[in-house]
Amino acid sequence: MEPNPEQSPHHAYPDHWEADVVLRDGGTARIRPITTDDAERLVSFYEQVSDESKYYRFFAPYPRLSDRDVHRFTHHDYVDRVGLAVTIGGEFIGTVRYDRIDDRGRPASAPADEAEVAFLVQDAHQGRGVASALLEHIAAVARERGIRRFAAEVLPANNKMIKVFRDAGYTQRRSFEDGSVHLTLDLEPTEESLAVQRGREQRAEARSVQRLLAPGSVAVIGAGRTPGGVGRTVLRNLLAAGYTGRAYAVNRAFDEGLATLDGVPAHRSLGEIDEQVDLAVIAVPAHQVPEAVADCGEHGVQGLVVVSAGYAERGADGRELQRELVRQARSYGMRIIGPNAFGIINTAENVRLNASLAPESPARGRIGLFTQSGAIGIALLSGLHRRGAGLSSFISAGNRADVSGNDFLQYSFEDPDTDVALLYLESLGNPRKFTRLARRTAAVKPVVVVKGARHSGTNPPGHAVPVSRIPDATVSALMRQAGVIRVDTVTEMVDAGILLAGQPLPSGPRVAILGNSESLGLLTYDACLAEGLRPRPPIDLTTAASPQDFRDALAEALADATCDAVIVTAIPWVGEDGEAETGDGQVLAAALHTAVAGGSAKPVAVVHVEIGGLAEALAAASSTAAPRQRPTTARTAPPEAPTDREVPTDGTTDTDRTTSTDREGATDREVPTGRTTDTDRTTASAPAAPHPPAAPAAPEATPPAPEDRPRPGRIPAYPAAERAVRALAEAVKYAQWRRQAAVPGKVPELLDETIDEAGAAALIEAHLAAAPDPRGRQLGHDEARELLGRYGIDVRPTLPAPDPDAAVAAAARLGYPVALKTTAPHLRHRADLGGVRLDLTDEDALRRAYGDLTDLLGKPAELLPVVQAMAPRGVDTVVRASIDAAAGAVLSFGLAGAPSELLGDTAHRLVPVTDRDAAELIRSIRAAPVLFGWRGAAPVDTAALEELLLRLSRLVDDHPEVVSVALEPVVVAPQGLTALGAAVRLAPPPARNDLGPRRLPSY
Repeated sequence: MEPNPEQSPHHAYPDHWEADVVLRDGGTARIRPITTDDAERLVSFYEQVSDESKYYRFFAPYPRLSDRDVHRFTHHDYVDRVGLAVTIGGEFIGTVRYDRIDDRGRPASAPADEAEVAFLVQDAHQGRGVASALLEHIAAVARERGIRRFAAEVLPANNKMIKVFRDAGYTQRRSFEDGSVHLTLDLEPTEESLAVQRGREQRAEARSVQRLLAPGSVAVIGAGRTPGGVGRTVLRNLLAAGYTGRAYAVNRAFDEGLATLDGVPAHRSLGEIDEQVDLAVIAVPAHQVPEAVADCGEHGVQGLVVVSAGYAERGADGRELQRELVRQARSYGMRIIGPNAFGIINTAENVRLNASLAPESPARGRIGLFTQSGAIGIALLSGLHRRGAGLSSFISAGNRADVSGNDFLQYSFEDPDTDVALLYLESLGNPRKFTRLARRTAAVKPVVVVKGARHSGTNPPGHAVPVSRIPDATVSALMRQAGVIRVDTVTEMVDAGILLAGQPLPSGPRVAILGNSESLGLLTYDACLAEGLRPRPPIDLTTAASPQDFRDALAEALADATCDAVIVTAIPWVGEDGEAETGDGQVLAAALHTAVAGGSAKPVAVVHVEIGGLAEALAAASSTAAPRQRPTTARTAPPEAPTDREVPTDGTTDTDRTTSTDREGATDREVPTGRTTDTDRTTASAPAAPHPPAAPAAPEATPPAPEDRPRPGRIPAYPAAERAVRALAEAVKYAQWRRQAAVPGKVPELLDETIDEAGAAALIEAHLAAAPDPRGRQLGHDEARELLGRYGIDVRPTLPAPDPDAAVAAAARLGYPVALKTTAPHLRHRADLGGVRLDLTDEDALRRAYGDLTDLLGKPAELLPVVQAMAPRGVDTVVRASIDAAAGAVLSFGLAGAPSELLGDTAHRLVPVTDRDAAELIRSIRAAPVLFGWRGAAPVDTAALEELLLRLSRLVDDHPEVVSVALEPVVVAPQGLTALGAAVRLAPPPARNDLGPRRLPSY
């Protein structure tokens, strides 16, 4: 809304203050500045406020606003006097205003930094969180305008308003003066205020999705009179699922005499329905959607599922139609799934909603599924159905113009019917928020993600969201850091989902393998090694094994304290006539269920080859007995030999790393064959090679639900060993993350003693002021050294060498031995091109090297040579930090050199990193063994490297103006490290969309 010209010409209308918000009950509203055009709206709003609320606002009876009041409350300069309104359907439902005051409470201007604030909310909308949302936004506006404190006078009886201030989380002071409560709030955000804000956001957004998934009544707008068509299909699917609420068919083309359609009331418009409709499914052509949305909004519909196509997937005109659709729906307080959506499903017994194009509603289960593609949604529903897995909820968001994967995570976090959340995503509208929500959700239940459109560099058609420029490998690393199980295909998603939904989490990587096929057992064994698991030698039950043998072997494996999970392999029995017998699947499934019911809580997966009915029978739920220990029998293998070596963070042992490496070339790996004896089981591994010691482990902590509660007892079955093992490996890594997340890492306090945050801030301010350029500026070598030095990061100095004599003088100053290297951009860090000469021990060697360099590569003016003192020998590494506008600050680590770059062997973590993050960052690259004494070399000082990572993380976290840092190379020696080069870029920091007041995205 643009301001009237009568308003202050000095301060333009701040349209960036406009925001759509989700209220406590899940409805939406719009917050915007009040303008001079709002006089009639303000008067109408005030007339609907009760006398009691007016008394609380003005401390006296105040039945109506005078013309002077209306003028005062609608004329603002947007600096010293600001008013915000919350609107639904264009009408006010709440207002807030601040006036800047001096220390005596009189009207003032800057530099006064205190303001008096007052709220008023319509009685009909009190309790919806309107005042809390207004406080968040008016506080952000005030901070932007240099106001640091709010003062408020509240009557003691106005408990609701006192609670709004008290629960906001800001530092506050209260006193009782002249019959009123005087409140002062410091507006600087605190950890508590941010936690309060995010808690409210979570509850509101979860509620908004819950309202969509559990409506009391549904209207299908566009249901046709003849069979077929999208609307009629949705209506029939809704009824076929046994929807427990009230359903209506709506189509303006219905004959006036038509009373029912498919057995439900038929109407030409929502106005003909004599009750409020909670959810509307819109299935009309795109040009008719605005009329349908308006009809819904005017009759109190709470949410929309728009299956109509013809929006952003059609190009620029469609994108504008999509934006207008969202604006129109939100103006009425409604949220949207779609457009171009496949629909939604809720299998809860008291709902049974199938408002989708899926002809068959899935069985009830513990998996929640969100997808941004209708085609992928169909494939996932079909795949889960074939595997006997049920769903708790399903959302296919289409163009995800409003409800997104972030909203689904908010809902899944607190949904008691969902144990596992599966998401197929093609775009991340707010990566910062996604990682935050995913980390919190993953702390209580698994989150499995497939990311489509990984390498296109653009968003899929219809997804009008910001594009992040960070590589997909970085996105994957950041998801892993947040506890997300990132898989590559929808098949892998289904594989992992059914295991996680039906089985407890493993307590470690040790896997028992048993079955009636030696070959299938060996394939499973190899697959476990490839995935970093610790398989025990397979137990071959022989092809003569009966279901009873399987039951006994599985029971013993579950009772064995030396294994954490079991994979059962099975092939069909062969009859006396040589024909395979495939009809015993149900018998075998019953035997396995019996063993699981009586054993301890460990995950079990089955790999089978063409055993009829086995997968279906295993997927059938059975009760799970309370975990109990079973006595060890002769069949159980003895415990493996103890080891005093530390276990790497990926869960593999020295032996595992050796055998995994051996597969790529060595031939001396021992592989168990045939039946194994107890002795065989303890000698099946080859000698170990050096490997990274583990990152600091979290203290033992009891993981939160859901794995502590009984599981349905569904045993997942897989047609290939590698698929079962890959799903189990993901469960192992996720369980380890859960254990570590229970006791998070920390930033060592000792860093504070050697960090000069204020000094660094002064340097940054001076550098940016010296070259005011919105694109920022690259610091010179000495400038970068000085800034990094404020955070205890020492960079070895270099001296220019424009000619041989200058080089000799520089070496004399620095001390021999020295290095001579070029700094021309096209030769920097390219030792392979001959631009670096090392270990020059005297003047003669230096002069010879200088001559060779210039003869080979060009004139000194082109090469820009420098001299630098030699660093102690060690491993060359690269440490970088950069800021992505969408994802935030990212810290990266890898070894220097072409091989690491070619293989993409770089690890990433979101800033700020903790001590555990830093340790895991170093150990998560494939070349990490080089740092820990590979092939007999001396291990380097990884503790010093971890400290460097922590210091750099602090720098970019404290100063968002530092948009890029590259330390290359960092030579890590057995004692200490040396940073030989540094590149630092400063720029005005990108806007943060995750620290301000909560708001819905507006694309």
